[in-house]
Amino acid sequence: MSIFRTQGDGRWFPADAGRLRAAVEGFIAAADGAGCDGATLASGIAPHAGYAYSGGVAGHTYRALRESVRQGNGPEVVVVLGFSHRVPFEGVAWLDTDAIRTPLGDIASDRSFMERVRDRLPGVFFDVDLHDGEHSAENQLPFLQVAVPGVPVAVGLIGGHAAGQPEALAGAVRAAAARRRLFVLASTDLLHDADYDRVRASDARTLGMIERLDSEGLNRAWSYGTQICCGIGPVLVALESARLAGCRHGRRLFYCNSGDIDPSGRGQWVVGYGSVVFACDDKD
Repeated sequence: MSIFRTQGDGRWFPADAGRLRAAVEGFIAAADGAGCDGATLASGIAPHAGYAYSGGVAGHTYRALRESVRQGNGPEVVVVLGFSHRVPFEGVAWLDTDAIRTPLGDIASDRSFMERVRDRLPGVFFDVDLHDGEHSAENQLPFLQVAVPGVPVAVGLIGGHAAGQPEALAGAVRAAAARRRLFVLASTDLLHDADYDRVRASDARTLGMIERLDSEGLNRAWSYGTQICCGIGPVLVALESARLAGCRHGRRLFYCNSGDIDPSGRGQWVVGYGSVVFACDDKD
């Protein structure tokens, strides 16, 4: 059996199992639970920065997911979508492994599910090298191990967001899940900029579009020079997954940015973080 070992241990999140579990449990417990009513969730968004900065925001997404589990509505497979910060490529790269080993232990990789997606959609392939050293999807895994223990994952990196690609991937993922409950987790940070006020204003607009499932607006606002989502491809797939599940709007659970956590960074480098979920019951 092939095992992929996470590489963010000691950098993005604690390498010690006890400290890591305590940190993740603390982030989830500290989330106020607003909007977390145990409904079945189609998709969600969580940030991927170092836990000291974004962990508290991610905790809100995973609090909602944990409440779904407690109400018997938890997912049976989780698709974790990130992107490559380092290597540009085309298509969708599934992590080619049978299991992923974090400091909290092993999490099963649903290879048969990923194969069904690959067989339905050109440009989907298995790869390890593209995932080597990439934290965008990896940083979500310890949270999943705590919030939905024992649930298998499909970890993918999206290269680009060409017209029609997010819709095609969301459709293929939904078809491959068949009758199993599916949760699609998009890993993204928001705007990166030195200007604290600009980040807050931009992120408010971006989260508003995300809540409204406004993929067209996001595409118009995003550019390589102004990346309102540091991971727009995964976000677009999460929105389309929500639409396919019948959702008409999302639930914004929490927002802050690195300038709120460390005000000394204002005027130098500020990064936004948001938590949003899409519940299958939100069809009005």
